[in-house]
Amino acid sequence: MKPTASSDWIARSLRSVWHPCTQMQHHEQVPLIAVSHAKGAWLYDHEGRRYLDGISSWWVNLFGHANPRINAALKDQLDKLEHAMLAGFTHEPVVELSEQLAALTGHALGHAFYASDGASAVEIALKMSFHYWRNAGYPDKQEFVCLQGSYHGETVGALGVTDVALFKDAYGPLLRAARTVASPDARNAVEGESAREVALRAARDVEALFAEKAGSIAAIIVEPLVQCATGMAMHDPVYLQRLRELCDRYHVHLIADEIAVGCGRTGTFFACEQAAIWPDFMCLSKGISGGYLPLSLVLTTDQVYDAFYSEDVTRGFLHSHSYTGNALACRAALATLQIFRDDAVIERNRQSATRLMLEMAGLIDHARVKNFRQRGMILAFDAVEPDNARAATFSRRFFTAAVENELLLRPIGRTVYLMPPYVLDDEELAGLAARTRRVFESVIAD
Repeated sequence: MKPTASSDWIARSLRSVWHPCTQMQHHEQVPLIAVSHAKGAWLYDHEGRRYLDGISSWWVNLFGHANPRINAALKDQLDKLEHAMLAGFTHEPVVELSEQLAALTGHALGHAFYASDGASAVEIALKMSFHYWRNAGYPDKQEFVCLQGSYHGETVGALGVTDVALFKDAYGPLLRAARTVASPDARNAVEGESAREVALRAARDVEALFAEKAGSIAAIIVEPLVQCATGMAMHDPVYLQRLRELCDRYHVHLIADEIAVGCGRTGTFFACEQAAIWPDFMCLSKGISGGYLPLSLVLTTDQVYDAFYSEDVTRGFLHSHSYTGNALACRAALATLQIFRDDAVIERNRQSATRLMLEMAGLIDHARVKNFRQRGMILAFDAVEPDNARAATFSRRFFTAAVENELLLRPIGRTVYLMPPYVLDDEELAGLAARTRRVFESVIAD
């Protein structure tokens, strides 16, 4: 039989492409999907089968695939400048993007340093914090603190502040270990304890560590409001307020990793807004370019910037990437920000989030569901499986069943989550919810 277009591309990919976050042998049972094209919230394979992108292609896509406004901006930019080195040069897209992002923080964070991916942004923030304290005359402040279950990327520095064994353990000998404190994950509540009380209890763990070790600690890093890769662990904003207070009192930097939770995912453009605080460093990536091109950056304060400003070259921040501040990526980001302004996206997302919750509410009291939760455009629940063997295969079984129902959903362990693009209409939101419920019922029954 002559191979179909999809099967041909899949075979060629398996021979030549090493796919990310994948045990490649699993593709003997779970076939790849060869994407031909995409439009709006839908991905299409070579035979015309479609899949609703319920996780925004790993949390990056905000306004749908092949968005005409972002497309137009990139086509215009292509005729002007695709890239120029940012050392010794500058260009309109990177200047305008930096200015607009600073304005979105009320100029609390007025300096942007660029890279290409989220892990690189985390590396930059860690290095900046370390180097700041050296420049400021506190060379002993060299340690970092992260939360239990935290994930901040898979480069060596980012893995050092990650607490997910699956990603980290194999590389332990390469890493500089961070100190780990309790997570404010509301799922950790004991009987009668509220999410706010869990957050305050976790903050006391930070306070105890700072009281003893602040003289050697450079920074604490946190994903504000939602720890995504550990299973969409959500916490009360009071935790961020307490972290800001503790960091100020003990002279420790606060790094906010908003790579996944920024750009409107949690209900405000920046997650930190819901706690009415600003960090010392904010890492952005994923949605900042609308899901179009690799782009990441770190926003920081005048105080940090000024500590590096000197005639002494060794006091400068000499970190660099070849594609730092890429003009095309920055133009995609500017188009993305323009859509936020033109379409009142934050306000519209609140309506979409409410609609999604209503459509999914039938699972709240399901006997095989626990910890049903939502923060803005992120909705999640944990499946209850009867034994460890079934729990270990839940994610793959769910993914396979979802594909059969025209859905791209990829659970994290037993955590099913929805993080769709912001462009779904009411019919698509209802369809996403109905199909998710149908897939869940089929998987727990098989």
